[in-house]
Amino acid sequence: MTYRLLDLLLGESMRPGDRLAGERALAESLGVGRSAVREVISALEVLGIVDTRAGSGTYLRSGTSELLPSTSSWSLLLDQDRTPELTVVRSALERSAAELAALERTEKQAQQLPELVRRQREARDDPERYVEADIAFHRELAANSGNKLLSEILSTTRTLLRVWFEHAVDRREDIEDAITEHEEIAHAIAEGDVERVSAAMSRHMRAASARVLRNSTESQTST
Repeated sequence: MTYRLLDLLLGESMRPGDRLAGERALAESLGVGRSAVREVISALEVLGIVDTRAGSGTYLRSGTSELLPSTSSWSLLLDQDRTPELTVVRSALERSAAELAALERTEKQAQQLPELVRRQREARDDPERYVEADIAFHRELAANSGNKLLSEILSTTRTLLRVWFEHAVDRREDIEDAITEHEEIAHAIAEGDVERVSAAMSRHMRAASARVLRNSTESQTST
C-alpha cells in the first residue's frame, strides 16, 4: 500500500499544491483501512512531503522532481522491516556525537544540556511537549559535537524514526527512564568524561531503540 501511495504522489498528474484525495477515498482505492492511510500520511508529513491543513485536507508540498531522490528515504521510514536497521545506525551516530560533545564542550554548552533535561521533566505529563523537549536535547547534543555533517545526518535519522517515536512515549515509566538516561549523559558531557558518556549513550540507545521497536511491532499487530 505504501508504494502505491508513493506512486500516486510521484505521478505526473500531481503538482505542488495539489490536494490528495480524502482518507476514505484513498483507503477504498488502495484496498486498505483508513488507519493505514492515516499512518502513511502522518509519516509523509513528518518528512515534509505533504502538508495537512485542518478542515481543508492534505496537500503535496514538493514537486515531482524533488520527490524522486527521496524515494529511498521514504522506504526506510515507511517500511517497518527496516526500522531495526535504522535504530542501529542512529545508535552509532548518537554515540559518536556524544563522545565529540564531551571532548569539544564549552562551559556554556555544559550548562545547556541539564537545562534541556529539566524541560523534559516539566513536560513529562504532556507527551507532545515531551517529544519536542527530547528532540531538542538530542539536537543540542549533536550541535555540540562540532561536526555539522554528523548533526545533519542524525537529524535525518531522527526524522525517519519520529513517526514511531511519537507513539512510544505514552507510558509514564518510559518517559521517566528516558529522562534519567538523558540526565546521566548530560552530566558525563559536562565533566568531559568521554568513556562515561559513551557508555551512558549506549545504554540510552539500547533502551530507546527497544521502545521504538516495541511500538513498531505493536503497530504492525494492530493493523
